[in-house]
Amino acid sequence: MTKGAAIMILVIRLVFILGCALFGYLSQGLSGLQLPYASWISAGIGALIGVLIVSIDIFFKQYTVRNILSVIAGLALGLLTHRLFMMVVTYANFPTEANRNFGIATAIIFSYLGIITILRGQDEFSLMIPFVRLDSKGPGEELILLDTSVIIDGRISDIANTHFLSGKLILPRFVLKELQLIADSSDPLKRNRGRRGLDVLNAIRENPNIQVKIHEMDFPEFNTVDAKLVKMGQVMEAKVFTNDYNLNKVAELQGVKVLNINDLANALKPVVMPGEEMEIKILKEGKEHEQGVAYLDDGTMVVVDNGKRRLGQTVKVTITSVLQTQAGRMIFAKLSDDNDHRPERGGDRGERWRDNRGGDRHGHDSRRPRNGFDRHERHNGHQGQGYQNPNQPNPQGQTGHEGGNPR
Repeated sequence: MTKGAAIMILVIRLVFILGCALFGYLSQGLSGLQLPYASWISAGIGALIGVLIVSIDIFFKQYTVRNILSVIAGLALGLLTHRLFMMVVTYANFPTEANRNFGIATAIIFSYLGIITILRGQDEFSLMIPFVRLDSKGPGEELILLDTSVIIDGRISDIANTHFLSGKLILPRFVLKELQLIADSSDPLKRNRGRRGLDVLNAIRENPNIQVKIHEMDFPEFNTVDAKLVKMGQVMEAKVFTNDYNLNKVAELQGVKVLNINDLANALKPVVMPGEEMEIKILKEGKEHEQGVAYLDDGTMVVVDNGKRRLGQTVKVTITSVLQTQAGRMIFAKLSDDNDHRPERGGDRGERWRDNRGGDRHGHDSRRPRNGFDRHERHNGHQGQGYQNPNQPNPQGQTGHEGGNPR
């Protein structure tokens, strides 16, 4: 409601109260009682009646026009049924007094039954009378049907706290029944999931920022909950809130709008481009050699090349590529300070290579065995002496040094 409309309604209410007071003053309703200031007393009574009527109007403000029209339609239906019923009763020739009292009682009963019937079935009214629909939507309001998967997921409770859900949440009775069956399952895992879903529902119902209504509409001709949800979305022109990938595709094929909480989560992930830098903490080793793995706040995996040696440290990395898959997004990166350390590591490797190839700084060959023999000496100078290892056979059939026995 706009500010101008609210001011206009306030002015109309004040004019109505003043009109009631003026009517009481001019009607002279208390003139026969010979009271002093009878006209002003009548004006005050008229003003009080006007205030009472305005109070009733304010009380019904919390109800939508749809509910008020449902009461009026139910009252009309009840009185019409009473009229038809009394036309049949008149043929019984009851006494006039009894007939009048019976008519008043049945009018009250049929009016009550008519109002209650229309209020309970206002959302299904279009199914009984074509082209007449007591729409369950308020002005500018959208309906959102809850699926079992999104209730068990639990993130809907956090989304409701952010005021992003502006529509009315509709919980079908068959979805609540399925959730209760899961909570009563003999499987401990399913039982815990079902109880978690019930706790999430209670949290949502206690949230003042969102309105949740249990709906009785059912479609016995369908066997699965998914089929019932899609049909209910078509009848009520509502959206389906789900995490189920298959239900998402089936609903879209049948023209039902779907709110997928996974799509929302992917859309809210921060956008990163190759070449950007970020600080992350490497938590574990990767599958490939020398890789490290980190995670962003939204759960996105970051694979860091040469990150294994920085395990448990918070490092600055540079994004090299981003891979988008059905399961989510993966980011590949390298250490930003890798180029700073690489020349120094290369120099160390070159120095070690030169040491191994050319000996140490004093010109000694580091490859010479510690016992003073090399392969050249063993070949030329010590052929006649045989092997010092007694476990090895003498290749020339000669004896050893001292005390050697021939073969």
